[in-house]
Amino acid sequence: MKIVKKIAIVLLVVLVGMQFYRPEKNISEGDYVTAFETETQPPAEVKKILKTACYDCHSANTVYPWYNNIAPVSYWLADHIEEGKEHLNFSDWENYDAKKKDHKLEELIEEVKEGKMPLNEYTWTHADADLSEEQIIALLSWAETARANY
Repeated sequence: MKIVKKIAIVLLVVLVGMQFYRPEKNISEGDYVTAFETETQPPAEVKKILKTACYDCHSANTVYPWYNNIAPVSYWLADHIEEGKEHLNFSDWENYDAKKKDHKLEELIEEVKEGKMPLNEYTWTHADADLSEEQIIALLSWAETARANY
């Protein structure tokens, strides 16, 4: 029983220590998706979908929930955001060449069609990001049209 108590104390100390060392937040000032929106021309409905279901993990600015202030959740969210931006970063759109833009839109279409995006973990806590069939159709239609330009 002593070993269990020692392990519990060590874990508690580690957990408390983690509260003081947090990952860097993904927060940007200004128009972090302007180049993307200017070039791809999403209609207002699709802009709203992108803002509520995509930009938190796929841009240079994340609107963090209150529970991001608690480690280890903050580390888990930081990892999701970092990975999301590796796959697609709307804030870097102007730095992509036409071939890459076409490929990114193709991946967006594929991921949404297969129900892989937005992630279930995200929609559990962001109900407005749980897309309806109509929203999915609008998003896919716009992405196909935008993709035709590349």
